[in-house]
Amino acid sequence: MTETTPDTGATQEPPEYPAPRSSACPFAPPPGLLRLVDTGKSVLRVRSWDGTTPWLVLTHAAQRAILADPRTSANIGAPGYPHTTEAMKAHAAEMQPSINNTDGAEHARWRRMLTSSFTRHRMVRLRPAIQRITDDLIDRMLEGPNPAELNEALSLPLPSLMICELLGVPYEDHAFFQEHAGVTNAVYKTPEESAATVDALRGYIARLIVAKMDDPAEDVLSDLGARVKAGDLSLEEAAPLGHILLVAGHDTSANMITLGTALLLQHPDRLAALRANSDDPAYVTNAVEELLRYLTLPHLLARRAVVEDIEFEGETIRAGEGVIASLPAANWDPLAFPDPATLTLDRAAAHHLAFGWGPHQCVGQQLARIELQVVFSTLFRRIPTLRLAADLEELAFKEDSQAYGIHELPVAW
Repeated sequence: MTETTPDTGATQEPPEYPAPRSSACPFAPPPGLLRLVDTGKSVLRVRSWDGTTPWLVLTHAAQRAILADPRTSANIGAPGYPHTTEAMKAHAAEMQPSINNTDGAEHARWRRMLTSSFTRHRMVRLRPAIQRITDDLIDRMLEGPNPAELNEALSLPLPSLMICELLGVPYEDHAFFQEHAGVTNAVYKTPEESAATVDALRGYIARLIVAKMDDPAEDVLSDLGARVKAGDLSLEEAAPLGHILLVAGHDTSANMITLGTALLLQHPDRLAALRANSDDPAYVTNAVEELLRYLTLPHLLARRAVVEDIEFEGETIRAGEGVIASLPAANWDPLAFPDPATLTLDRAAAHHLAFGWGPHQCVGQQLARIELQVVFSTLFRRIPTLRLAADLEELAFKEDSQAYGIHELPVAW
């Protein structure tokens, strides 16, 4: 499908999506995406990896409208859903209903299963434990080799330990689920790799839930086990919930710690301000929201199928078509965030869309925020001489993952 250029009447092929990042500025959204933002359009056609032409929603206001619109669906098996990967498309029809692919009352039912486990109050109570673990990990890093690899020393262990404690998953199994989380989020995984990873992780979670039904503790998997025992959930329904939380709960936070650290080390003046204000909760909170806005880890989300025609910003989006709300585009929309390319740590950026919008906002966002507040207020205060131990050009960025990040970050002090 082509678009007509209003001035000339000529047809124009939809731009390819996603566009590649610039190696000169790997922390910013792709230049091609920013050029689309600069057109001032709210929505336009793009060409996806499989030749389909879903609608790309660009502006902050338009994305909030679309993602809250009940005429769009998160069901990856719905006609027109713009799949991220070949593996997702191959398994869409057989995907079991769960919190991330249902709508309306059914989605609300799934979400209620987790609400009590992720309340803001409960997450705030975890702050002392997060602080203790962060300090312990930094102590070990300082006692170990210099340079160190930040993913291995801090970024992965902290959220992994916290999500394990919250879910009731043995941390000694972290190598197993971190490996499978990497496959889950990889863009170029095969359908066979995807199926094997899903089977392995869900089988693992199911066995833990069964064990906790007879020996419960104060954790999320025990809560799910109690619901299975009471007949509110089947084991086949509970295991995917645990799987989603386990993968999302450590992989995204880990990537954000590493990517945010690398970004701050490129901006010594902002880093100095953060270090100077590390004991000011309001400043640290704003800084974390700005980092979330600037980096927008879920860089290929959010995606929906249209189930009923929508008249939107002068365009008709038909039932059976797909829409992609490009979260990085919304978070670099100059109408919502003036001068978006400037990292401004005291910016009021809490209205960013890094956790999505509407009914499917990230359920674990309060835990992620507290982890990041603790890490970024502690790391640079504890290690004021922290620096990159490799040139920026040597770093391998995760363009091939649904959660943007850096594969390895060597640091020295």
